[in-house]
Amino acid sequence: MDPEIKIKSEEILSDNWYVLKKITYDYKDRDGCWKTHAREAYDRGNGAAILLYNRAQGTVVLTRQFRLPSFINGNPGGMLIEACAGLLDNDNPEDCIKREAAEETGYHITEVRKIFEAYMSPGSVTEILDFFIAEYTSHMKVNSGGGLEHEQEDIEVLELPFDEAMQMITNGQIRDAKTIMLLQYLGLNNML
Repeated sequence: MDPEIKIKSEEILSDNWYVLKKITYDYKDRDGCWKTHAREAYDRGNGAAILLYNRAQGTVVLTRQFRLPSFINGNPGGMLIEACAGLLDNDNPEDCIKREAAEETGYHITEVRKIFEAYMSPGSVTEILDFFIAEYTSHMKVNSGGGLEHEQEDIEVLELPFDEAMQMITNGQIRDAKTIMLLQYLGLNNML
């Protein structure tokens, strides 16, 4: 049974990069008691992520880039190895992820497969991600990738053996949740 919720007020705390709101609401708990709560929620829009894999070569394409929040939280150098991803920006998830794959990795992907969607940090962020996989071959490489300069992206493209990428989860070199989920999906489904 879904709880009953009544929004009492919304206050914008920041509208700089994305929108951070403080929301006060009444919540009817399982015992039937109404309680007032106040929480902050960060709305940055929804996104999509994709893992490119080459079955014949047994490889995957990942990216490496600086992530300020990881640096602030103690990640030396702030660099993270990740699956390609981006915000929808008014596109549907499939169009978004094809665009992001070309911008970030340099691969022009025409066929993608949605495998699931998930909230990544539902206690504070509204974003839901659509997760995709797609096979790639070397002839799909149309440029060097690296992201868009006007978006201040400086992305390194990595083509790695799948087994090495899985080991990088174990040894802590890959610490990004969406990337771990996508790599494990390939592994659990014996796709490489």
